[in-house]
Amino acid sequence: MDVLVAAFRSSEGASRQLLLAALDSRLTLLLTVPLVLEYEAVLTRPESLQALSRTSAKISSVLDALTACGHPVKLRFHWRPQLPDPDDEMVLEAAVNGGADLVVTFDLRHFESPAKNFGVQAVLPRDAFLILRGRGSYEKE
Repeated sequence: MDVLVAAFRSSEGASRQLLLAALDSRLTLLLTVPLVLEYEAVLTRPESLQALSRTSAKISSVLDALTACGHPVKLRFHWRPQLPDPDDEMVLEAAVNGGADLVVTFDLRHFESPAKNFGVQAVLPRDAFLILRGRGSYEKE
């Protein structure tokens, strides 16, 4: 969630570049129904709309585009609790159930160890962007 919010907040950062890469199908965005509903709920809160200088219609338009190009993941297993924030659990569940290589987050402190337990590497947006551009690497365990 934090990366998506950052993508809307700044047109200059790695988060925005990752959002654009997902929309251009240059990276695979794993999505579950609960995750998309959470994105919508958080991003269309009045305080979020004001902070992001966006309308609800614009947010919905971008989320519709992400949903159209994203890869749907069926949640077959739940391993809760793994993370301190219950809302973050759906991100990890999407990654694990979808066979992700990476979870992109600003919250490495909470995601790094639990993600690693499932063979998924947690990385910052800038590192994911470098990997996408071929200037970085990750090791799949």
